[in-house]
Amino acid sequence: MDLGRAAPHFSLLDAEGREHSLKEFAGSWLVLYFYPKDDTPGCTAEACGFRDLHGDLRRAGAAVVGISADSPPRHGKFRDKYELPFLLLSDPEHQAIEAYGVWGEKKMYGKTYMGILRRTFLIDPAGRIAQEFPKVSPSGHPGEVLQALRELQKRA
Repeated sequence: MDLGRAAPHFSLLDAEGREHSLKEFAGSWLVLYFYPKDDTPGCTAEACGFRDLHGDLRRAGAAVVGISADSPPRHGKFRDKYELPFLLLSDPEHQAIEAYGVWGEKKMYGKTYMGILRRTFLIDPAGRIAQEFPKVSPSGHPGEVLQALRELQKRA
C-alpha cells in the first residue's frame, strides 16, 4: 500500500454489534492491525502485546483496532478472556481485509492456502497511511509500532 495515500474506508461491527468506521478516528492516530484468527497462539500474543502497551499508545494519541474475519461473538469472548481494552472488528465479508490488501497466499506445513496476512497500518490524523508493517512477528510487534508512531510524530 502506498504511504501517504488515503486509508481505505471501512465500516464493520464490534463484539456488541455496533458499527465502527474509519471516519470516527479522524483527527487522531490509528493503529489498524489485521490478524488471522481469535484465540490462536500468534494472534493472542500480538493482541496481548497491544493490550500491554495500550496506555502508552493512548498517551501517544493513538487508538488501536484489530480486524479479522471472526464473528462479533467470537471477538467478544477473545476480548473478555484476555481483557483487551481496544476494538476488535469483524470482517467476514472481507471488506477491509481486501481493501487493505491483507488477503493472500500463505504457507504452513508445506501447504499453500489463502488467508489473512498479519499486517499493521499506522494511519495519521488526516486519514493517510503513514506506515505499513508488512511482515509482522507477533511478539515484539506492538513495541515496534509504538516506536514507529513516536518517530513519525517527531517528524510531523
